[in-house]
Amino acid sequence: MPDAIAHHAALDARMVVAARGIRVLSLASWPSGAQQCFLSAFAAGRREMPEIVYPVLEFSDTRRELAAIGAAADPDHPLGAYIVESTQAWDAAAQLLESLGTAAAGEHAIALYGRPDAALPGGALTTCDAARHFIHIADELDPGLLADVEHPTLDAATLQTQLQADLDAYFGTRVVAVELDPGMIAKAAAGAYRLRLRSDARYSIHDREQLLQHEAFVHSLTALNGREQPLLPSLAMSSPRTTCTQEGLAVFAEQITGSIDIGRMKRVSLRIEAIARALDGADFLQVFDYFHHAGQPAAESFASAQRVFRGVPLNGGHAFTKDAVYLRGLIDVHTFFRQALAAQRLPLCRHLFAGKMTLDDVRRLSPLFDDGTLAPPRWLPPWLERTGGLAGMLAFSLFANRIRIDQL
Repeated sequence: MPDAIAHHAALDARMVVAARGIRVLSLASWPSGAQQCFLSAFAAGRREMPEIVYPVLEFSDTRRELAAIGAAADPDHPLGAYIVESTQAWDAAAQLLESLGTAAAGEHAIALYGRPDAALPGGALTTCDAARHFIHIADELDPGLLADVEHPTLDAATLQTQLQADLDAYFGTRVVAVELDPGMIAKAAAGAYRLRLRSDARYSIHDREQLLQHEAFVHSLTALNGREQPLLPSLAMSSPRTTCTQEGLAVFAEQITGSIDIGRMKRVSLRIEAIARALDGADFLQVFDYFHHAGQPAAESFASAQRVFRGVPLNGGHAFTKDAVYLRGLIDVHTFFRQALAAQRLPLCRHLFAGKMTLDDVRRLSPLFDDGTLAPPRWLPPWLERTGGLAGMLAFSLFANRIRIDQL
């Protein structure tokens, strides 16, 4: 093994140990009891601001170790650049957790995930513009098209059985377990070996395929493939710097498989618009009202609003901006796939599943995949295995974009 590769592999191993306790989403999330208290008061006609107490966290030793690892990396080497950027992101995440409940947490969230009013690549449009476009389209549709989404039919236990059968058939054995979790606020979450569903939630007819493509075939597969990497074990970790690409790839997977529906696009878009409103001064109750007036039930409106205010003050002017990455990431990933097809480098897209990476990582580390330094993905989603069908859809998209609808 060349000295530079061995040196950076050792640094990566240190980074994995250092960053292990920096779990942004779990440490910033609210206790399930907060939702129960709020909804009980709301049902009784009272609007009460939640009172959230965050743990006091301290990561000074971790941050010193991350700084030392970053300083020891060579930024001119592909692995070194990856480690430098990764240590900086983990440091920002640690600072966010150290400042939970304060305005500073919101600033660190913006540093990690961006703002919804930032310009999208290739033009003057913003993520907010994209969100408002999808909300408008959804609102203009015949309400009958959304009826099956607005009236969920599956309980969590039934969906658990269905998804477990899907995953066992894909892997040929039990690799990812589908579990029910009564303590979750989100309806679903995935790790390398577990896909969790909220026990008391109900799901629409679209959720089975969306969760399979989004949670299992992106979030779980990239974690599993990252664990197969002999030199960069950090590729299995959910670093905040990879969130935009991860969520963009997951929504792209829904789109490319025909699993996404306009109701899902509206829910994602409402969260982005809610973040913008919170940054402009809306408090928690006003954001809850925004979701509720948009047609979400009270429980879902609370869950949506708490996503906007995780870790930050509830009085307006601050937001946890993670949900802004879903549409921006989708546009970035879709563009990446189209560029790869245009450049006759579609196999490059498979590297996205070799671990949790940014799009820049995939480009930068491509020579290391080509020479065998990094391992190719062991598992790929079925839609990426069918490269011919994927290429056909992307080729049509490339041409269709040249047609000016406003001139028809």
